[in-house]
Amino acid sequence: MIENKAPALQPKKLTFSQVINTPKWRKLIHSTIQNPDRRDQFITSIVAAVANNPALQECTPASVISGALQGAALNLSPSPQMGQFYLIPFECALKDPKSGKTLYQRDENGQILKDRNGHWLKVTEKRVNFVPGYKGYIQLALRSGEYQELDARPVVEGEYLGRDPFTGRPRFKWIEDDAEREQRSVVGYFAFFELLNGFRKVLYWSREQMITHADKYSAAFHRNAVKGQYPSQDRVSFEDYLAGNYPKDEEWKYSSFWYKNFNVMAEKTMLKQLITKWGLMSVDMEKAVALDDRNTRIIESSDQENQENPVTDAAFEPLPDAFALASGYGDEDEPDDEKSNESEENALIIDAETRETPNESPRENPENTPEIPPENTREQSGHEDSDQSGQIQIRMGFNDL
Repeated sequence: MIENKAPALQPKKLTFSQVINTPKWRKLIHSTIQNPDRRDQFITSIVAAVANNPALQECTPASVISGALQGAALNLSPSPQMGQFYLIPFECALKDPKSGKTLYQRDENGQILKDRNGHWLKVTEKRVNFVPGYKGYIQLALRSGEYQELDARPVVEGEYLGRDPFTGRPRFKWIEDDAEREQRSVVGYFAFFELLNGFRKVLYWSREQMITHADKYSAAFHRNAVKGQYPSQDRVSFEDYLAGNYPKDEEWKYSSFWYKNFNVMAEKTMLKQLITKWGLMSVDMEKAVALDDRNTRIIESSDQENQENPVTDAAFEPLPDAFALASGYGDEDEPDDEKSNESEENALIIDAETRETPNESPRENPENTPEIPPENTREQSGHEDSDQSGQIQIRMGFNDL
């Protein structure tokens, strides 16, 4: 007699809307957002953003909620249409919680899997990080009630007239015809503010200055062509990238914000430089700047490590305790019972005054010293049978960053 055995039921994966409405996540949201109307609007906006963005759907719900709460703590709108902040997907390499070593994908025999270039495939996890947009900076500055005017814009050919010989201030003659402006090349970037007390400050950087700044401070952006130890490390120059002179199947190499939308990133940089050096900064503005620097560094260092250094141990900077996700975190998981008290939930929002955040600093070029992982032994983790491809996906567009 043939015995029919019913297949084992697999636990159903919860949708993001179900995860965010679980009691523990709702408790965390309630402790962060006190106003009921704002709280409901926050949940609705985040659920809609995830539903409409496939890139966010691939990321861990914990990182999506955590990143969105950082923006909510600054009273910035999570709506992508508002452009006040963004949840930027990135892929980070996971480490063994006991040994701290990088985890590699293995087959059923315990052998490390390799990609088509012969590089070991790391076990990775897709997360998001909070990054304020330049509209968010304007919102935070104007909210202080000290600014009468504040703006940043590209400067096209023919508008920059040099500097006043007596004051050293930049001089401009703006082209009023928008259609004509769009036809001209961008030669620089301009930012200014005027306080209610009449104090004014104007800042101008040439396009060359901005490219030099991006090349110096962004780990994933390169001004000149790069020849790496491996083919995956090669990069064309920025000008060749703009001209499209690179293999289209290597688009994943150019995931930096600076490649995707240089002008908008430049406007945001001008606002940060202007406000942090000469403007009046509220506590919320200080927090936004600290989070922006820190989270952008994490995203770019993770992408850089995954793309350029496929063999060495990742130099991934761990998230703060409140953001640390357990190895193997799934969509159906919730915050740990022992860590759900109010004090630790509130620690989710980083306090820039108590947490040390390094200032923006030039990138370094670490030596590519191969790490030899164990070839025949399995590392104890829940990721041994991971089906991650190891390929870096192009993250969502940055047209409105």
